[in-house]
Amino acid sequence: MNLLLISGGPHPYEQSTPVLEGFIKGAGHEVTVTEDTSALADAAGMNRYDALVFNTQRAGDNRLAKAEQSGMASFIEGGKGFVCIHISGAAPDDWPEYYDITGGGWVMGQSFHPPYGQFTVDVKNADHPGAQGISDFHTNDELYMNVEFKSGNDVFITSDFVEGTYPRNNPQGEPIHMSGGTYPLGWTRMHGAGRVYVTLLGHDGLSHETPEFQKIVLNGVEWVTGKD
Repeated sequence: MNLLLISGGPHPYEQSTPVLEGFIKGAGHEVTVTEDTSALADAAGMNRYDALVFNTQRAGDNRLAKAEQSGMASFIEGGKGFVCIHISGAAPDDWPEYYDITGGGWVMGQSFHPPYGQFTVDVKNADHPGAQGISDFHTNDELYMNVEFKSGNDVFITSDFVEGTYPRNNPQGEPIHMSGGTYPLGWTRMHGAGRVYVTLLGHDGLSHETPEFQKIVLNGVEWVTGKD
């Protein structure tokens, strides 16, 4: 498949994107990597791609232009695929409709996570296309909580978190009490005629090196391009 991988933003993409590009190419796909989002507004140019992969944070000053937002939505609605990784699902304040595409994700100023560390990812639905070839596993990552979550999402991986008081990432901050629960970490949905595949995993290079994470992403590429 021919994929456009958009990277860039305030996250350690200099670590994660080369790993991501490497294992997707290693699976036999063509990958064009860029931090330039202007291609999204070029419908004719986008038509060469089978799917769009986001490993990027575009909810701040580097948000997509209106023409890019519209072009991206049309690309997916028209039947092309979209794989959305980690904080890539965060919507900018001028495009709340982005959550209608992704089915949810990080909300700036609302969502949070415990300190980066190791936790267990549980396979909720072993028959789901996203769960093929994986079982419950440990990863080093961020466990996103209090995210936007739309109806119609078909969840395939989750993680349980034990209620307790935890240090903040900022060492100057006071500890924070976090509620326990089960949190969604991956789901699929349709947007128009296009398939959308979201995983909230994938913070940094170490996260992307996890074999199960790589399998989850590759499952997503296969599913959104109709090769499942």
